[in-house]
Amino acid sequence: MRVIPTWRLHIMPETTKLPDTLPVPRIAPSILSADFARLGEEVRNVVAAGADWIHFDVMDNHYVPNLTIGPLVCEAIRPHVNVPIDVHLMVDPVDALIPSFAKAGANIITFHPEASRHVDRSLALIREHGCQAGLVFNPATPLEWLTHVMDKIDVILLMSVNPGYGGQSFIPATLAKLRQARTLINRHIEAGGQPISLEVDGGVKIDNIREIRAAGADTFVAGSAIFGKPDYHAVIKQMREQLALADIG
Repeated sequence: MRVIPTWRLHIMPETTKLPDTLPVPRIAPSILSADFARLGEEVRNVVAAGADWIHFDVMDNHYVPNLTIGPLVCEAIRPHVNVPIDVHLMVDPVDALIPSFAKAGANIITFHPEASRHVDRSLALIREHGCQAGLVFNPATPLEWLTHVMDKIDVILLMSVNPGYGGQSFIPATLAKLRQARTLINRHIEAGGQPISLEVDGGVKIDNIREIRAAGADTFVAGSAIFGKPDYHAVIKQMREQLALADIG
């Protein structure tokens, strides 16, 4: 029997009180940009350098024009890290893969609402398997999908590039969408709802992370900006310095 570490149960803050400031920022390196010939070493090194989550991009060459990794890779890296594994499903359909990734050690599973026939059911399936659930919004996907499911999600992930490839440039219009999503989250919490993380993925770098934070994000996926550099610790340190400046105002 696989023992679930105690940290798995405390990814999100337990309070539902609306904070005076944004939640403490998290940095989630995307292993899509890692060296797959030594993936275990890569995830250990990036966690040692200060990563909060490991972001796991799953592409199916159907929903997006690329084919990446599946549950077996998730299972293989699970023993190497003691931080949450954040699985982003860029697949269609989604439900068949949810139990497999949960069993493989995922802590958070997010999917694109367009890829599910029944969004509410898919969210429930994720939670039934002991993971936190979230929805992912492409640059042109409206946030209206959230209207009837805010009470069932733990993460809102905004794509700041079009999904399918790493190394793309940040789409500036994402900043306005982040502010909109942050407003929705704050209103939900004010009404007594659960905390919801606001994650952004695509083109996040040292030179724009401060602006992204100021727009309301609390979780930052970065691929080539971290794994493409020789010193992971230095990059993450610089990112945190920029995040601190954003919080000062």
